[in-house]
Amino acid sequence: MGLDIKIPIGLMFSILGIILTILGFITNGDAEMYERSLGHNINLWSGLSMIVFGAFMLLTSTLVKKKKKE
Repeated sequence: MGLDIKIPIGLMFSILGIILTILGFITNGDAEMYERSLGHNINLWSGLSMIVFGAFMLLTSTLVKKKKKE
């Protein structure tokens, strides 16, 4: 069975994480926008964590494919 759900999930999280990270960098100096999150740039931090998770999913998918070939 060749269906691996980790690839689309990894791509989705990576793409959304890149978008959120860019938004976080663009709005970094806007203190009023981040007043509700106690002054933390939540877009930047959640985007970075989504990129890490997406990369982890893609990496594990690649490792599983390599292991099945051996």
